[in-house]
Amino acid sequence: MLLEIKTADELIALDLDGRAGIRRAARETPLGRRVLGLFLDRGGPIPVAEIVAATDEGSPKAVRRALVALDDDDLIRIRDGLVDIAYPFSAAATPFVVRLPDGRERYACCALDALGIAPMTGQRVEIVSRCHHCAEPLAFPVTPNGPGPEAEGVMLWFGKRPEDDRCKVADSL
Repeated sequence: MLLEIKTADELIALDLDGRAGIRRAARETPLGRRVLGLFLDRGGPIPVAEIVAATDEGSPKAVRRALVALDDDDLIRIRDGLVDIAYPFSAAATPFVVRLPDGRERYACCALDALGIAPMTGQRVEIVSRCHHCAEPLAFPVTPNGPGPEAEGVMLWFGKRPEDDRCKVADSL
């Protein structure tokens, strides 16, 4: 098996169909921002009924349709009436813990999502995980401008999801 190392720019260039831009625009809608804000503020899962009741952006039916559209676009995941994933956040425990400035902890869906929380929130966070290779504990700060020098030598490992050839997963540091 050949290990292929790519820069961030090379990875971004792989998005030929502009999916990242479309996903970013959907995430920046008032409803998308509200769901992310709820995960940031208190974690998840968040009941769909609660989101619908707290949203004044259309009828409850329209808000539910908009949430389903966010799910269809793989920006959130709705299961059993709950939003349990709102990328980059996961309500379930993952190996990627992000410690917020006030000490609260949130789970990130993958390593890349963990790295993106500081720029998304505009705040310094700390990522706590384990090394993919040796299982040693990792903990390092990330600012909105990127990881600090404490992260020197830490690599982000990408792999392909076996069930979906189009998607990549950053499943370890």
